[in-house]
Amino acid sequence: MCKFMSLVSTGNGKPLYFDAKIRKQIIAKKKVNGVSYEKTDSHTSIADYFGYKAEKEDKLNKYEYDVWTKHLTIDQKNADVDDSKQIKDFCDNLDWTTIVPELKIKQIVNPFKEIKTLEVTKEDIKLLKKWASVRDSVWDSVGASVSDSVWASVRDSVWDSVGASVSDSVGASVRASVRDSVWASVRDSVWDSVGDSVWASVSDSVWDSVWAYIATFVDTKYKYNLTPAQKLWERGLVASFDGTSWRIHGYQGKEIYKISKEELRKIK
Repeated sequence: MCKFMSLVSTGNGKPLYFDAKIRKQIIAKKKVNGVSYEKTDSHTSIADYFGYKAEKEDKLNKYEYDVWTKHLTIDQKNADVDDSKQIKDFCDNLDWTTIVPELKIKQIVNPFKEIKTLEVTKEDIKLLKKWASVRDSVWDSVGASVSDSVWASVRDSVWDSVGASVSDSVGASVRASVRDSVWASVRDSVWDSVGDSVWASVSDSVWDSVWAYIATFVDTKYKYNLTPAQKLWERGLVASFDGTSWRIHGYQGKEIYKISKEELRKIK
């Protein structure tokens, strides 16, 4: 399955790919050079667009590049020459605003591994209170009688907002890419750090923070104010809620702060 960012080459180290202009045309279902394409990250479509149709496509090297982890995947090596090193170097230095202007290309931060925060500040607690308020408002909008969750609403909101923002230039492939890249980078360590003993009761609230962080990789407006969770994350802190008490987890997932929902509301 082709993913963002897909490229092909003849083995000469010069990749062929769809830039922002071509992607916009494809998403708008406009014909490009007289041909209609369905996907913005299809090796076959890229090959076809650049004149490598039918059996000619089978002579191309096919690559996929993760713009956040900078990992190059060799999907197929068909040319006589392996030019993967040149292709990776090209991608590592590419101006990604020419591909998807809305993307924020930055290093993925794992708060439990890379930031050794073991104490909370008054500002952190204020951010926690703001984030708790956001989640309360999400729950109110969902409705207590609806068999849904705050996590599902936050997730869907971010998913829809990102999709609406980038659809004109790239489509669903980039939306899935940013989700999968961040998810893969933090999921296991978040799970391991929080621990099985408390996971069942706090998992939804932790994933809210993950999705809030995912939102920082696309420049767009979101339905909910995700800033409090994002600022905590960048400080190396992740909030969790078990229905009664709020916690803040720091380095290696250690619980470094705990407060009841009622007491948190009283903090000024």
